[in-house]
Amino acid sequence: MTSSSDRSLAVDVQGPKSYEIRTYGCQMNVHDSERLAGLLEEAGYVRAPEGTDGDADVVVFNTCAVRENADNRLYGNLGHLAPKKARRPGMQIAVGGCLAQKDRDTIVKKAPWVDVVFGTHNIGKLPVLLERARVQQEAQVEIAESLEAFPSTLPTRRESAYAAWVSISVGCNNTCTFCIVPALRGKEKDRRPGDILAEVEALVAEGVSEITLLGQNVNAYGSDIGDREAFSKLLRACGTIDGLERVRFTSPHPRDFTDDVIAAMAETPNVMPQLHMPLQSGSDAVLKAMRRSYRQERYLGIIEKVRAAIPHAAITTDIIVGFPGETEEDFEQTLHVVREARFAQAFTFQYSKRPGTPAAEMDDQIPKKVVQARYERLVALQEEISWEENKKQLGRTLELMVAEGEGRKDGTTHRLSGRAPDNRLVHFTKPEQDVRPGDVVTVEVTYAAPHHLLAEGPVLDVRRTRAGDAWEKRNTAEPAKPAGVMLGLPKVGVPAPLPAAASSGCGCD
Repeated sequence: MTSSSDRSLAVDVQGPKSYEIRTYGCQMNVHDSERLAGLLEEAGYVRAPEGTDGDADVVVFNTCAVRENADNRLYGNLGHLAPKKARRPGMQIAVGGCLAQKDRDTIVKKAPWVDVVFGTHNIGKLPVLLERARVQQEAQVEIAESLEAFPSTLPTRRESAYAAWVSISVGCNNTCTFCIVPALRGKEKDRRPGDILAEVEALVAEGVSEITLLGQNVNAYGSDIGDREAFSKLLRACGTIDGLERVRFTSPHPRDFTDDVIAAMAETPNVMPQLHMPLQSGSDAVLKAMRRSYRQERYLGIIEKVRAAIPHAAITTDIIVGFPGETEEDFEQTLHVVREARFAQAFTFQYSKRPGTPAAEMDDQIPKKVVQARYERLVALQEEISWEENKKQLGRTLELMVAEGEGRKDGTTHRLSGRAPDNRLVHFTKPEQDVRPGDVVTVEVTYAAPHHLLAEGPVLDVRRTRAGDAWEKRNTAEPAKPAGVMLGLPKVGVPAPLPAAASSGCGCD
């Protein structure tokens, strides 16, 4: 086997090779892609400039298997790269992630110009597999059946200088009938609390001021280590870390949402007043068919407790429309929960079959026309509620963490953008004082739209932070900013925020 020093030498002989990573799906994949970037850079590769579009020496696809057309999209992109590779001797293509874990040998059969196929459990092997494919001149397919290394223990190339993902568990013990993820990422495996906190402390020492605790079912943390209150203890422990200003987590499961977690959220000042908790359906019958281990009353009961403990909490959710067997009465129950819960945002999905899931074989698949009509009704209702909830923010004074790349029109409107503690996106007037991503500004909200707020008056206060210093140091060191990890879904934040236009994940939590 080639050593890491041999890999670096092989890459450096003809000068550094460039890489591009294209990421599809949930936050777990985004986090994995940061690790893939770190591994490649440790092996001597450099990120391709912005706008490379497949012209890098190595193109990596980090795939998702949740959406119905995920495989068609992958093979379409691979087909687009085939002529480019034919014109560029030495170019390599690698496919990883959930679709690679599921399809493994099929990928090379359908796209024989692919050099490497690797799974969700062995992302750390990518540089070795690329070198092996180069030396042996044949495709390398290696899919581990169990986790080889926790993603957070691998080298990283984080997309943000001021905010970071921290993986606390991988895998899932649930058996939701619409979801293939447990079969691809395996049973839940928890990290030791000390390892998690050590990583958080190291990130804060680098200038990070916001972290998002990440897990497939993040609040089930502790089931693997035998402590039912491990997640609430972890939240409280994060509250003792000096310099850590904001703590978020995604995505919790209603089954595991216990009172001690609500208390920890309410009583730990740096845990933000925000909760993303997937509903999927408001119908008890559909929830049962989905094998979701809660019912409407339980879900709404959690919402009520959270709002009692944290009155200003912004609550968001995931909803699937058109699950097999869903009747009009079932759908009306979903609308009822949306009206009662008054979500700040809902990330809605039209049900799509996934081969290998029980739901794909169920009778009473709903016609596309019916699903589309229900979807449009749900979106219209949620848009109305989101707007009404945002209007309640008018006149409030908020502390925003200045964000990078969140305001697409900021350049023309002479504004900057930031995230409120509850994760609402706020565009604000650019102050005369220099403000950097990671700094904190205080503003007054003057206008509300369904998916954002405006603070059109002058900025009330600017607080320069160590996170802003970290951003400035990184960008001073990198005058030509390279391309980021490319997302196949709309932007999911950098990395903690969940913008209104984005999916919170893969819709399977």
